[in-house]
Amino acid sequence: MPRNLFILAASLAAFALISCGIAYTNIAQQPGSPGDQSLWRTMGLVLLLIALIAALAGVLSTLFQQAERRSQQARTEARRRKRP
Repeated sequence: MPRNLFILAASLAAFALISCGIAYTNIAQQPGSPGDQSLWRTMGLVLLLIALIAALAGVLSTLFQQAERRSQQARTEARRRKRP
């Protein structure tokens, strides 16, 4: 699951960079293209924010999985020590 969140975060960050790049090039001023530069910048910022939230969720999920795994190992080790 955390790997999927990291992939989602990377994809959203890439799209955010592309949309911010479009805002600062002449592509946004070409006829027939959605030419509102503030729209492209806003979309880039929103995508970047969502990417950061997804990355944070991935990091927290990884940390909780690691803590659970270590807790399980400690319980198993404690049971082994109690047995004669």
